[in-house]
Amino acid sequence: MIETFDKPGTLDLRAATRDAHLAFLDAHKALLLACGAKLDDDGNAAGGGLYVVALETRAEAAAFIAADPFFKAGLFERVVINRWRKAYVDGVCYLPEAGR
Repeated sequence: MIETFDKPGTLDLRAATRDAHLAFLDAHKALLLACGAKLDDDGNAAGGGLYVVALETRAEAAAFIAADPFFKAGLFERVVINRWRKAYVDGVCYLPEAGR
């Protein structure tokens, strides 16, 4: 799981690189379990995003986000990478012990 936090005052940079970012996501859609911009309570962009990716290592996740046009453009102030257990996706359980 990759969480990104935009630098303050970079809304124009986000807009300018959005098409390239979306093309990047489309090219890597086989790896994406989920992703999208974080929103505030009113549904407006809140300055960052969340990616849940089907990658095994921190190095793979770091390489993935480093290739994102948003990252390359310098949009992110901070990137946090955490391991994530795929328990349920789209109502399907992936936990081996749940099938007992």
